[in-house]
Amino acid sequence: MNRWLGRGINFGNALDAWGDGPELPLDERYFDEVAEAGFDTVRLPVRWSAHARAAPPYAIDPAFFRRVDAGVGAALDRGLRVVVNVHHYHELCAAPEAHLPRFLALWRQIAARYAGHSGRLCFELLNEPRGRLTAVRWNAVLAEALAVVRAADPGRTVLIGPAEMNGLGALPALEVPGDGNLIATIHYYAPFEFTHQGAGWVEGAERWLGRTWGGTADETAVRDDLEKVAAWGREQRLPLFLGEFGAFSGADMPSRTRWTAFVRAEAERLGMSWAYWEFGTDFGAFDLESATWREPLRRALLGDREPAAEIRQ
Repeated sequence: MNRWLGRGINFGNALDAWGDGPELPLDERYFDEVAEAGFDTVRLPVRWSAHARAAPPYAIDPAFFRRVDAGVGAALDRGLRVVVNVHHYHELCAAPEAHLPRFLALWRQIAARYAGHSGRLCFELLNEPRGRLTAVRWNAVLAEALAVVRAADPGRTVLIGPAEMNGLGALPALEVPGDGNLIATIHYYAPFEFTHQGAGWVEGAERWLGRTWGGTADETAVRDDLEKVAAWGREQRLPLFLGEFGAFSGADMPSRTRWTAFVRAEAERLGMSWAYWEFGTDFGAFDLESATWREPLRRALLGDREPAAEIRQ
């Protein structure tokens, strides 16, 4: 399954939107753009916690479930793979014990709803565990959530990532359950001062404006980081999915393009599938206003690749 995930893109800031940032309308034409460009996978971040009851049985709003259904269906109908996760559950990270029953109830509903869907649909248990959801606590929560999924859907591919916001430094502390249908996922935004320069939600990010990327030292740092991830994957006999990587629009386009192309190429060299962050908002490879790809970023991700017909079957 990891091989078929291939090259992906996140539909961020759509079903996971929060705060005052830009929002992506989840239009079917965007799935067409992704499929026609030659991507293999769409990752759908979903903020389920904002659309579920606060008290047992923690029922997910049926109207919101239908919105997610539409996104999943649009991807599958176009021959794409799709990754559905639990995104922005910040309350769980702040108070794991208090929110664990609700988190498990969310997965009980999600797994049951999609149990009959195509095997091209994957689940990702939680985006970027952090805060009080330390590595030790997350290992226990992960195992419980996986058991809930397996009760409804024994054969579904499930993605798991480490604590500390899916950072590569936390991989050694990730306890991998004995399960034959797992893929490990990490996120990569290094150097952070480059990829997040000017990002309004990051304190002090305006001081990083003007930082460029390129050259031997920069490339070596990325290569060394991703080779450590690949070595861990080999030790664990676990395939790897680079679930997020991208550079914010505050960076200059030539540097963004160089960084994106290099990270993508290294991930592929090391046998990782990947999903760029993200389609059409503040990291976007696609310009919603002009309804065209930002060609430097598209080429950095796909080159002159034609849609892979054998993957669309």
